[in-house]
Amino acid sequence: MRVRLFQGPLRAGTPAENLERLAELAAHEEGGLLVCPEMFLTGYAIGRPAIERLAEPVDGPSARRAQMIARATGTALLYGYPERADNGSIYNSAILIGRDGQRLLNYRKCHLFGELDRGAFEAGEGPGPVVELDGFRLGLLICYDVEFPEAVRALALAGAEFIVVPTALMQPYDVVARILVPARAIENQVFLAYANRCGTEGDLVYCGLSCLVGPDGTDLARAGRGEEVIGARIEQEMLERSRPDYTYLADRRPDLYRALVQGERR
Repeated sequence: MRVRLFQGPLRAGTPAENLERLAELAAHEEGGLLVCPEMFLTGYAIGRPAIERLAEPVDGPSARRAQMIARATGTALLYGYPERADNGSIYNSAILIGRDGQRLLNYRKCHLFGELDRGAFEAGEGPGPVVELDGFRLGLLICYDVEFPEAVRALALAGAEFIVVPTALMQPYDVVARILVPARAIENQVFLAYANRCGTEGDLVYCGLSCLVGPDGTDLARAGRGEEVIGARIEQEMLERSRPDYTYLADRRPDLYRALVQGERR
């Protein structure tokens, strides 16, 4: 499967502007999967009043427009947006739309980062399901979620082979993109796509450094600091070659980790 990551935009823009950019990106190289960052639709550090004004339901007008783009280009789309639930709660969410325009997955960020998240969003209630896309079993996390090993491991144990993470990682946390993301890929024997924002927004300076990492922890594609599109193909054969050498999942001893599950400290 061909996977492309859009690192951007340089400014938040409106949902209409960002959907137009999504259409341009999807049409430039049709097919495969196009991944956009956390809160791609509206911008991330835009304040609670703007988030409340721009939040949409999972089947809102922006999602319907994205579904049309996916169908027209034959490109699967994944992007972040502020979701308004039926009860009025607002979540930091990401949606995956298949190449036929059908919604495959909607995920709500579970681990909220600082006041930026906690002041604007409710926390998701748990990991989303693993779904199939172009022959790969895919799971979804958002930004801070991937920094918790348990979140990635839960998806791997549910059968995920490819974990996609739209993010809004800011400086000075380069270590997450450079070290933690490759570590999560190798310790769980998955492909991992990490699509970041870039430039500045409010007081934030985004890191860039988006990457697509293989199950052996090596970069298949890696961005710099500015706006760009990166991409590479992922193949099942890469998993088949890697997993006999990195047997973490098979060698686990869950009986030793009960304290982790129960949240105990020693």
